[in-house]
Amino acid sequence: MSDEYTLNAESRGDVGKGASRRLRNASKVPAVVYGADQAPMPVMLDHNEFSHRLANEGFYSHVLTLNLGKKQEKVVLKDLQRHPYRAQIVHADFQRISETEKLRMLVPLHFINENVAPGVRAGGLVSHQMTEVDIECLPKNLPEYIDVDISALEIGDILHLADIKVPEGVELYALAHGGKGEEPVASINLPAAEPVEEEEIEEAEAAEPVALRQKGEEGEEPEEDEAD
Repeated sequence: MSDEYTLNAESRGDVGKGASRRLRNASKVPAVVYGADQAPMPVMLDHNEFSHRLANEGFYSHVLTLNLGKKQEKVVLKDLQRHPYRAQIVHADFQRISETEKLRMLVPLHFINENVAPGVRAGGLVSHQMTEVDIECLPKNLPEYIDVDISALEIGDILHLADIKVPEGVELYALAHGGKGEEPVASINLPAAEPVEEEEIEEAEAAEPVALRQKGEEGEEPEEDEAD
């Protein structure tokens, strides 16, 4: 597996808010590995290495190799907490995988062929109602992303969840569990007309034709002075 999908980790004994705070002050990220009928295992990661890996979109929806000394764990990233305003990762959860058990994951959507869609060529704008989708599959079938082709959309058309074509071995979680897939994913609509300012309307209604006003003023006969 490529290095971009591997991550080094160390086991940790101290847990709790105080221990996690000390780790973060030391540029470490507290994390937990769980699942596969094994006890949860607290670990810590190097903040800089982890942050670098997270710059790759595929890292969020890929089977990862977690190096723990001489031991390796196959995991997926299930939860990530970031500091609300600092560039800091606060905590992470990793789920162990089993090659025989299905995973439920969120994977990104990549919209393709927007520029050739009839609705776009006619001046419409594409609106994305979803940017990721909930899927279910075995680890070996886990895609990094799903392409969504909107080349056939006209103005006013809506592409729904049930219209998405997924790779073999992958199911849309909502459809696999009784959903109808009516949720909108993308649509093409005409751009909204720019509103006319109310002041402009009032000014237009109140204005008189200047030329006519001037003509009326010039055409009036001058008043004669009354004789003493």
